[in-house]
Amino acid sequence: MSYKLFLFDLDDTLLDFKESEKLSFSSVMQSLGIQSDMTALFSQYQIENRKLWTEFEKGLITQEYLKVERFRRTLEPLQAAVDPHLVAKRYLEALPESVVLIDGAVEICRELSAAGEVGIVTNGISGVQNQRIAKSALEPYISFICVSEDSGYAKPDVRFFDYAHSLRPHVQKDEMIVIGDRLETDILGAHNFGTDSCWFNPKNDKSMAAVQPKYEVQSLSELRRFIKS
Repeated sequence: MSYKLFLFDLDDTLLDFKESEKLSFSSVMQSLGIQSDMTALFSQYQIENRKLWTEFEKGLITQEYLKVERFRRTLEPLQAAVDPHLVAKRYLEALPESVVLIDGAVEICRELSAAGEVGIVTNGISGVQNQRIAKSALEPYISFICVSEDSGYAKPDVRFFDYAHSLRPHVQKDEMIVIGDRLETDILGAHNFGTDSCWFNPKNDKSMAAVQPKYEVQSLSELRRFIKS
């Protein structure tokens, strides 16, 4: 099947967010004089961050609350005299400076952009996500970026995908495909919207989700199958 619009998730699909996150987190904590086992502290941050993003994706909390609360919870056991608002600000400033690409991301975006259009559909903070794209080698191949902060809704909410589609209304639903690493946001969201999806599953995990993707790949290079020969 060939497509005209390829909608990519960003974090852990095109960009190695875990590695970028680790580098940014460590640099900020050290700059603020936080004395702790950085590996253990980062692991705790990841736990708190994921809890809060899950709540945000369910519409239970705001993104503004999430930005600060994840650091407040992480640092609270240390009783550190550091304002979590300052930590949040420094972290968001550092994150765009630590861009790490998934293997093959530039090459596949270049090839798919020649066959159609490549868009980004991501839950995140608009300024950060746009800066990260701008600082990567992906930018020349990306037609538009749809961020939850701009749309007012988060994946898998169908209204997020309605907003993304409004950016390219001439493309029919059967001419687009959503590509992402998360079944509960990318694949479920595509299903609810009524378009095809492809699960990027580099670890070859087993899916227990009720909604299954139309396709599954372990490497980005496998997406070449969607280019009309």
